[in-house]
Amino acid sequence: MIGRLRGTLIEKQPPELLIEVGGVGYEIQMPMSCFYELPEIGQEAIIYTHFVVREDAQLLYGFNSVRERALFREVIKANGVGPKLGLGILSGMSATQFVACVEREDISTLVKLPGVGKKTAERLVVEMKDRLKGWGAGDLFTPATDAAPVDSIGAMKADGAEEEAVSALLALGYKPTQASKVVSQVAKPDMTSEALIREALRAMV
Repeated sequence: MIGRLRGTLIEKQPPELLIEVGGVGYEIQMPMSCFYELPEIGQEAIIYTHFVVREDAQLLYGFNSVRERALFREVIKANGVGPKLGLGILSGMSATQFVACVEREDISTLVKLPGVGKKTAERLVVEMKDRLKGWGAGDLFTPATDAAPVDSIGAMKADGAEEEAVSALLALGYKPTQASKVVSQVAKPDMTSEALIREALRAMV
């Protein structure tokens, strides 16, 4: 199993990145709450991974800390929640927000996430309430609202930033019309694609 990678960040195409380790490039999908904290392209990154093997694919999901990965693993243990849905859930809200939603049994907020219907939200609350006791939400990982300032992220600036943002939202499970609409609503001149994604996700929760 691949559990940790240390190497050079080659590409960032939210929510996917490419990291080169010993001459081998690994494609990794990452929740946007973690993606915002990545270093600039060309710099060294350390990524904790969760390896998924399916009949038709081998997939890596990445996180900036062991705690983030542990939360993801708890989320995908819930009945009916796979890695792709887990990625969408942890991109749509910060760990602090997710833990708070579970503790408050806030179904109405959870159903705003892509792919989460009422039954899935109810299952998440029922199955995860006991598992998340004692987690100390503030220690799980930095909320998206406290992520690095946009100008320090080092992400690509915009000709196509809106298109990249829409593509990332589609990869996270949002519908095309919903993704396009919210990106156009939050877009401002010179915003990076990562900033657009962050603002769009905030607007939808």
